[in-house]
Order: sequence, then C-alpha cells, then structure tokens
Amino acid sequence: MWNLRSANSCMEEAGPLLSSAGLVALPWDAGEMHLGHGNQSFITEFVFRPFSSVPTTQQLLFMLFLLLYLTNVISNTSILWVVCTDHTLLSPMYFFLGSLSGLELCYTTVVVPQMLISVWDVHTTIPVASCGAQMFFFVALGGADCFLLAVMAYDRYVAIRHPLRYALIMTRQLCRRLVVASLFLGGLLSLELTALVFALPFCSRQINHFLCDVPPVLRLACGDTRLHQTVLFSVGVAVLAIPFLLICFSYALITAAVLRIHSAEGRRRAFHTCSSHLTVVLLQYGCCGLVYLRPKADSTEDEDRQIALIYAFVTPLLNPLIYSLRNKDVKQALSRAVRRALASQPQ
Repeated sequence: MWNLRSANSCMEEAGPLLSSAGLVALPWDAGEMHLGHGNQSFITEFVFRPFSSVPTTQQLLFMLFLLLYLTNVISNTSILWVVCTDHTLLSPMYFFLGSLSGLELCYTTVVVPQMLISVWDVHTTIPVASCGAQMFFFVALGGADCFLLAVMAYDRYVAIRHPLRYALIMTRQLCRRLVVASLFLGGLLSLELTALVFALPFCSRQINHFLCDVPPVLRLACGDTRLHQTVLFSVGVAVLAIPFLLICFSYALITAAVLRIHSAEGRRRAFHTCSSHLTVVLLQYGCCGLVYLRPKADSTEDEDRQIALIYAFVTPLLNPLIYSLRNKDVKQALSRAVRRALASQPQ
C-alpha cells in the first residue's frame, strides 16, 4: 500500500515524463483540482475575505451582524404577520407592504447566515454550487424587490389619481399577479446571469466580499469577461434603471394629482403616505446603482463591499421601521397584535 512518501517520490520520478509530454505536475491545493495545462485549475470551493485579521474584531463584528439580522427578522416578520392577520389592513397598499417584508426576510436570510459562519471562522469555505445558489437567490430576490417597489409606486398613483375606482382597478387578483410577475422577472434575469458567470473558469478562490455577488465573483474569472460585464450592466439597467424611471414618472403624476387637491389636509396626507415609499426607493436604488451601474474602472472591491453592507442590513431594517413608524394604521395594528399576544398568555 502506498504511503504519502512513496506517492511523492513517484510524482518526482514522473515529473520529467510529464514535462516531455507538455504537461506540468502541480502541487495539490485545498479547493483546487489542477487540470494540467499551464497554471489553469478547477476551483471547487471559495473562501470569503475576512473583514479583519484581528480575532477580537471579528468576534465583535459577528455580534453586531447577528444583532442586526435578528432585528431584521423580528421587524419584517412582525409586519408580515400583522398584515396577514389584522382585518383592518386589507387594502392593496398593505398587501404589497407584507409582500415586501416577506421578500426582505428571504433576501437577508440568503446572505447573512453564511456570512455569520464566515465571520466566526475565517477558514470556512463555500462550495461552488452553494455559491451559485446564493448568487441566484440573492439577485432574484433583489430584482423582485426593485420591481415590487415600482409596483407600489403605481399603486400609490392609482390611489391618489383615481380614489373612487381604486378598489376596482387594484383588485386582489391583480395584486397577486403583480407580485408573482416581480418574482418571475427577478428569477429569470438572475438565472441567465448566474449561469453565464459560473460557465467561466476561475483563477482564484478568495472572494473579496462577504457574499457571492456577481461583481466580486467575476473578478476571479480567468480570461476575457467583457461580455459578462455587458450582460451584468444590461441586467442592472433592467432591474434598477427602468423601474426607477417608472417610479419617477409615477411620482411626477402623483405630484400633479396632489397639487390639484383643494384641501391642505388632503395634500399633507397624500405627501405623507408617499414620502415613506420614496425614502425606501432612494436608499434601495441608490446603493444598488453604485454597485451594478457604476463603471468597473471607477469602483473598488472594498467600496462595493461597504455599500453591500447597507443593502444587506440597513435597507431591509429601515423598510419596516419607516412604514410602521410613519403609518398610523400599521402602528395601531401592531399595538393590537401585542395586546392580543399579552392577553393570551396564561396568568
């Protein structure tokens, strides 16, 4: 039976033969399978670059990210639960708000648990297949999130421009179809982009990021990636620029409709309702646009990672906070839900 020493001696004896055949005998490295020609290797797993080389700092970051994630889960779950159970929140606006909270909940869950594992143990690896799955769901849910924000802007336009026909236009069936269409478009674009990225060979296994996002994974690819960068930009335009322009157009029409309202109180309520949605839109599209629509030459890996922290933690956390703190109906529904929960506890 061969042991490690005899295997190494055989490799040394086979070296000249491999060289004469045009092949190179390469040492084995964890996470790589060397295929022979030149220095090309087949990457089987990736590792994320740690935030810090100091263990204490990594542990503090782990606690911070865990706290933010739990807050995200609790707040978005609360909004989703209240919208689904409270009989006073039956309008399409609250249906879309519940759908947005559900998307944000799935969106952060795709990213943060793996990130926490990597922060706790910097040597943790992620298989290529798992990295591809994370990229697909991250881009799909993020794209659906952007499409849904455009749908919510249209909903606000119909509510303000056609208040008497609002219930007839925004039926529950139409609302469900709009949410499903947002998920379908996000998944379709994500599937195309993910398949294109992972058809490439990779020359390195360390991702300078905390998740398998498209730009940092593309930087690991061997060869020419200009086509892939073009596709990424096109998907970014479809997911970010087009919905954002539709939102801007909707809000221009909303502003014109609000200015025609004679009552000062009516104008104030209309602008108050729309300002919450507009705050979320600007934060979401602004951060994502800096990562996906900015020219590659103008961006750095560290900047992209810092911006990604905002739309991975801050935006999903601010969505329920903004809508709940600025919406009287949601605040009242949350109060009723808390009172019911406390009253149901055994004495």
